[in-house]
Order: sequence, then structure tokens, then C-alpha cells
Amino acid sequence: MAYIPRLKEEYKSRVIAALKEEFGYVNVMQVPKLDKIVLSKGVGAAVSDKKLIDYAVDELTKITGQKAVSTISKKDVASFKLRKGMPIGAKVTLRGERMYEFLDRLITSALPRVRDFSGIKATGFDGRGNYNLGVLEQIIFPEIDIDKVNKISGMDISFVTTAKTDKEAKSLLTELGLPFKKN
Repeated sequence: MAYIPRLKEEYKSRVIAALKEEFGYVNVMQVPKLDKIVLSKGVGAAVSDKKLIDYAVDELTKITGQKAVSTISKKDVASFKLRKGMPIGAKVTLRGERMYEFLDRLITSALPRVRDFSGIKATGFDGRGNYNLGVLEQIIFPEIDIDKVNKISGMDISFVTTAKTDKEAKSLLTELGLPFKKN
């Protein structure tokens, strides 16, 4: 039997039924689902030190279990000493099984390690059903060894859903287990 992540199984068994009941969907295909999760990390100091990009790519690869790629600048910015085509960050896009595995680890082990954690803000929705979350320290992930970190830095996590509205997306992410703050 093939391995199915815990959250994917939960989505199929419980979340679809809960969202159908809440929004009155007629067809299962109308129910919003998580499409992909994108982790990105900007490394501004990489203009002077190229090794920092390798560290960022390595950290994102350890966190997600999937090879990250470096992102390059699209134009010249003289005030930042930045040239077109220079590596300036790192990103990784997760889909399918790895996406559900990462989301499970984020909810159960990484977010509870944040100091004074009381939930994530519900203001990160973009109006089209996608949610953006900023993480201030990469050391909240258990895969990162604190002794081997050369500089503590943050990253952006984007949850792309098939939901049409922010309300549907928030219900989907809440059902999947993201701990939003109570207003």
C-alpha cells in the first residue's frame, strides 16, 4: 500500500465534508484545496558574499526535503550594488505529498517553537484566496541545527489555494490545522 500523508488523508475524510456543509457546495470539485506551498528567502547580503546563497539554498532544502533553487535579480539597482542576473535569494515550491508533509511539520513542530506564540495573524490573505506567512527565524524548524547556523534569518511561506474568497481559504486552512489568532 502506498504512503499517504496524515493531513492529505484528513483532508479527504473530514475537511471536504466540513467545507461542503459550511459553504453549501453541491459538487466535491467546488471544495477549495491547497494547491502549493512556496517558501522563499531573500538574501540581501549576497551582493557582497556569494556563499550566503548556498547557505540559504541548503537550509531551505533541509527544511522542505526538496532541492531549493537560487533566484536571480531581474534588473540593475545601482544603490544596492546589484546587477541583473546576480543570485539574490532562494525558493522552493512544494506540491502533493511533500506539501502535506511540510504543512504537518509546520503545524505540529515548528510553529509551537516560536517564542510567545499565540497563533498566526489572519491578515495575510491577498483577496484571491491565498495566504502569506512570515517566519522571523529559521531555527524554529527542527531540521536546522542551531550550532551550524551562520546567521539567523527569516523566510516567507505562501499557501496557494483554489479558493475564490479569503473566507473560504481561511476556513480551509483552519480545518487543516493552521492556528489563527482569535480576534
